Amino acid sequence: MLFNAVHMNCIGDIAHGLWTHPRDDSRAYRTSRYWAELARTLERGGFDTLFLADIIGANDVWEGRPDAALREGVQHPINDPLLLVPLMAHVTEHLGFGVTVNQSYEVPHLFARRMSTLDHLSEGRAAWNIVTGFLDSAARAAGQTQQLGHDARYDRADDFMELAYKLWEGSWEDDAVVHDRAARIHTRPDKVHRIRHEGPYYQADTIFLSEPSPQRTPVLFQAGASKRGMDFAARHAECIFVSGTKVQARETIADITARAVALGRRREDLRFFVGTIVVVGATEAEARERFAEYRHHASPEAGLAHFSAQTGIDFSRFDLDAPIVNPDTQALKSFLESVTTRSGGQVWTPRRLLDQMVLGSRHTPIVGSAEQVADELASWVREADVDGFNLIRTVVPECFTDIVDLLVPELRARGVYKKAYTPGTLRHKLFGTDRLPDRHAAASFRFPSPSA
Repeated sequence: MLFNAVHMNCIGDIAHGLWTHPRDDSRAYRTSRYWAELARTLERGGFDTLFLADIIGANDVWEGRPDAALREGVQHPINDPLLLVPLMAHVTEHLGFGVTVNQSYEVPHLFARRMSTLDHLSEGRAAWNIVTGFLDSAARAAGQTQQLGHDARYDRADDFMELAYKLWEGSWEDDAVVHDRAARIHTRPDKVHRIRHEGPYYQADTIFLSEPSPQRTPVLFQAGASKRGMDFAARHAECIFVSGTKVQARETIADITARAVALGRRREDLRFFVGTIVVVGATEAEARERFAEYRHHASPEAGLAHFSAQTGIDFSRFDLDAPIVNPDTQALKSFLESVTTRSGGQVWTPRRLLDQMVLGSRHTPIVGSAEQVADELASWVREADVDGFNLIRTVVPECFTDIVDLLVPELRARGVYKKAYTPGTLRHKLFGTDRLPDRHAAASFRFPSPSA
């Protein structure tokens, strides 16, 4: 059973309003102490990664302005997630770091260098969560009038990935760097190859700036659940985030797996994670008491404003009891489909969304003793075929220390959770190999490096 801790370089990300809790330390997100202590806690609990989400525009769909997000701390203000990784890598030995970067606004060869640098500094523990964006505000901030359409963003991302693979996998041979002081040869020029790429969105003529890092290509995370997003995941992703009920998650996993197999990949090349909120106590009564306390501080209204940004629909304009239909949107289609076409015939309204957001998020919390929470997580592995969980923060740091001190020992006693880390890179810990397998799309761009 694999664990990712979900966080953001801000005061509130998914479970909204809980920064108002008197024991919450999220305001310290601006300090190195906060992140160092968090990384040490997660490594003590055997977490596989700290997954850092990100946005690069304001959540300004609700009422057509960012006021609600600013008031409620809905992912705003927010700092850069990549800069946290060297700090946390320095105080840990095994914890992986998944960072979200929106490729839509990146220069491929400079982004590839940043990720290689993180992989070097963390000794092979870097992962990239590939996102194409969903906020028009991000496009406007980058000087554009609006973002590309949903499917076109994935087309552009495919081109970005091809160029990134050429840089990471095809420019430098493994033995290019010899560091021969006597001969005064640091790098053999014949072992470094020029990359020429002429794609529909990106062009390049360069040699890669960085020597090969321990993993070359970072571990690849992705979360798209639309049909186009699942095609993208099947081709590129290694760790894939799914959502919904156990039945819905199992169907999504089967669908993506079938698409990946059709491309020559295997189920063992993929790890699927479902997002969940855990409130665990020494007893069920203690957990229920804590849950009630958290609920008092949560903000369902902030959760609905966040959902507006994710779907691109201003729910402030809806009657609270009006059914949510499925209008065309260029934001996160899968989020809207979860309450329309994939809702199992249930009628969703803004009021029903608010009722569901008991902790400021659509995620239904798992609340109970360590034994009860372990039972529920095990049922997800058994019934939904997930490999692990994205554990969403509530009140920091206790939400993670409770998992480490109460839940992890119970899982270890059952033999379903690692007792020690496997040595090596993050990919080696997850898949048993440092580099992407030959059946991955990136392998076709290894030396000799092809031209586009």
